[in-house]
Amino acid sequence: MSTVTEYKELLASKFNPAAAAGVDEVFQFDLEGELFHLVVEEGGYELLEGEHDDPSVTLQLKSATLKGLLDGSVNGMTAFMMGKIKAVGNMMLATKLTQLFPA
Repeated sequence: MSTVTEYKELLASKFNPAAAAGVDEVFQFDLEGELFHLVVEEGGYELLEGEHDDPSVTLQLKSATLKGLLDGSVNGMTAFMMGKIKAVGNMMLATKLTQLFPA
């Protein structure tokens, strides 16, 4: 199973459309060199393979850290301060992920 397929299933079960209202952003994920991006717009989202040409924020992290963020076992701020998450671009936007996909 590809990483994107795995995350499509996980994200679909957690998505909060109310939190996506008015959001028009691209979250790119770099999981140790494997790139995919999440386009959030018009109260919905799409998860796509590959690199986006102009992401709002790029998050560099391990797959286990991303899964922990999504299941609530990892605190995003703590992981960021410990260097487990690196953000390039709009770093504050990264905090929106836990509202879009609550644990």
